Amino acid sequence: MTTLHTRTPADPYYRDVPDYMVEVYDWAYVNPRKARLLDRKLVVSTLLFGNDRRLMRAYLQQIRPGDKVWQVAHVYGDLVSRAAARVGAAGRFTLTDVTPIQVELAAGKLAGLPQARLERADAATFRPAQPQDLVCSFFLLHEVPEDKKSAIVANMLAQVVPGGRALFVDYHRPRPWQPIGWLLKWVNRKLEPFAEALWNTEIADYAAEAAGRFEWRKRTVFGGVYQIVVAQRRD
Repeated sequence: MTTLHTRTPADPYYRDVPDYMVEVYDWAYVNPRKARLLDRKLVVSTLLFGNDRRLMRAYLQQIRPGDKVWQVAHVYGDLVSRAAARVGAAGRFTLTDVTPIQVELAAGKLAGLPQARLERADAATFRPAQPQDLVCSFFLLHEVPEDKKSAIVANMLAQVVPGGRALFVDYHRPRPWQPIGWLLKWVNRKLEPFAEALWNTEIADYAAEAAGRFEWRKRTVFGGVYQIVVAQRRD
């Protein structure tokens, strides 16, 4: 079981943040000064090699007006406000994140959208008040250890209504001819040690016995660098 960060208990931005987040991703998601600098659409576009709009569109097209949608972690840029707006006044958009600065950044984006709810919570254990039409993980799984991947996928699937969907947008094994694969391999070894597991493991495999209750569809883009996986629960 993951222990909680206790080295700086007086700092509200680090209180109860999982150790792996502080040790691996302090530079990107925990440190408030650095997170505010990174929370820009240009940064997202650069990190995704210009594929940000295509990948975001794959998520937004899954949202129907009136849907209940849970997004399991904050995303830099304008994605969360666009997703919340898309559910409309009759829908419900719930966003969770485990780190205080990400919740703070999201709050500014969701202000003025009464259909949006924001809560600091762990994606592996959070339970929405109602079953969801769509649950989305947008580039979260590559940032968490293996046991956490399994727990998050299982919890996401458990919150989906019959006929509803879980969506996973994340990294994938690049095709052999894709030169960016070598760059990503270096980045993974230096900065993102949990990411390369997705090169070797199907997301459906993290679902264990729950996988059989869903129909799985996967497509890859940008020479296999990214995967878009939809798991639709059988009626």
